Amino acid sequence: MHIDDLISHEQTRWSRMLLVRGGSLLACALLVTGIAGSTARVRATDEVVPPAPAVVGGELNSLSHQLQSTQGELAVARVQIDRANAVFRYSTRYQIPADLAASIYDIALSEGIDPEIGFRMVKIESTFKPRALSYAGAVGYTQIQLATARFYEPGLEVEQLYQRDVNLRLGFRFLKDLLNNYEQNWELAHIAYNRGPARDDQILSEGGDPRNGYAEAVLRGTSKDTSRIAANQ
Repeated sequence: MHIDDLISHEQTRWSRMLLVRGGSLLACALLVTGIAGSTARVRATDEVVPPAPAVVGGELNSLSHQLQSTQGELAVARVQIDRANAVFRYSTRYQIPADLAASIYDIALSEGIDPEIGFRMVKIESTFKPRALSYAGAVGYTQIQLATARFYEPGLEVEQLYQRDVNLRLGFRFLKDLLNNYEQNWELAHIAYNRGPARDDQILSEGGDPRNGYAEAVLRGTSKDTSRIAANQ
């Protein structure tokens, strides 16, 4: 199914579900209102027993729980629609299959990486080629080294590193660790990702400037773009 068909299908399905649940809630509300107001319509001579407060309270409590459940389902539906829209947008922007866009988006979020930066990094590292291999032996979408990958998953074989989700997960996890090591400095983290942390630290300890254009290329135009941040200050 094409991604825009998927979005339309999800919106229609959730709309129908919410309409059905909303109709049920309305019917219940009318029933409770009828019960609660019945005593106001009877004559003084009628022998009608008014509903017990506990019964009315129980019905209202049930309606409240159903309303909360419906609101929760609506929030879930919104998240799913937002995700589908984002996947469609990235798939269109980078001209990549929707399943690849969905994997990059989901795995970036799960590893604590801004998806926008995740997509830009994969584009620059491998131009979205699953079998990309650098002269230094960096592998796959994120161009991660086998030795680095084995730090996270000991015994990992190089062919496993060509698997889409494995490569994306380990590449993004490495970037996240670098962000933590460099106190959320996105520029230094990306430089270390490109040069290697040891080389990055050596240049910094010698008082040099480790920038080589890589971090600027990944971050350009994003919310982490240092030149953009400086211009807005």
